[in-house]
Amino acid sequence: MPSWPVEISIDAFRRAWTLEGGEFWRSVFDMHKDKMQIKNPKVAIVNLEKIFRATFHLANSKGFQSMSLRDLSKKSGISMGGLYAYIGSKNDLASVIAGVQRKTIEQVIGGLARHDLEPVDCLRAIIYGEIYMTEILHPWYYFCFMELKGLPKEQQQQTLDLEIRFEGFIIDTIRAGEARGMFSCEHPELLAAQVTAQLQQWHLKPWKFKLLEVNTQQYAQYVFENLLLCLRWKESNETLSKPDIAASEIKSA
Repeated sequence: MPSWPVEISIDAFRRAWTLEGGEFWRSVFDMHKDKMQIKNPKVAIVNLEKIFRATFHLANSKGFQSMSLRDLSKKSGISMGGLYAYIGSKNDLASVIAGVQRKTIEQVIGGLARHDLEPVDCLRAIIYGEIYMTEILHPWYYFCFMELKGLPKEQQQQTLDLEIRFEGFIIDTIRAGEARGMFSCEHPELLAAQVTAQLQQWHLKPWKFKLLEVNTQQYAQYVFENLLLCLRWKESNETLSKPDIAASEIKSA
């Protein structure tokens, strides 16, 4: 059975990357454990999930800046003293959330380089991979985008740098295709920014696509094919296979 990114489907993506469930929360613990008083992963993982799920709920309902640790204690069911065993401040929470997003993008998108894909296949994997990530990690992406202006300057800059880094993956792939005569693009930087904006629309305005009855696979395919049109890529050059649009439904972590 082909594996991601040779096979472009949510099932192949999930087999390659665990972004939900116990294993995912263990990775969150491993990222943050040096700053926590609780060192037992069996205890910490359960409470970390409660803390972050409560944070996302409160951030969406009243805003992260308006949220207090007392609000978080009440929503998560963890005492104030218990919270301080896991986090020192709200900034710690924001730092871990941004860190999870940053690490995931670096692993999933940055890791495509080791697969030696053709440029067109690499672009496909970038777009589908990013959309699959935003579907599974929707609360994390939404938080980083919506709460950016209220974060400390250093965290703001890290989030901005991450977006530039992501666009850099697209730009490098476009230039690799140009060097091989596959693509033609006068402004790869602007095109990469356009693609990034299209991808952000998917997790920022899900209501719009629900009204349009557009599902995940259809939107990813649209963004990808539109990108190829902008690159003047000719389908006759290669066979453009379409991923299975009947893929399983995705649930957020």
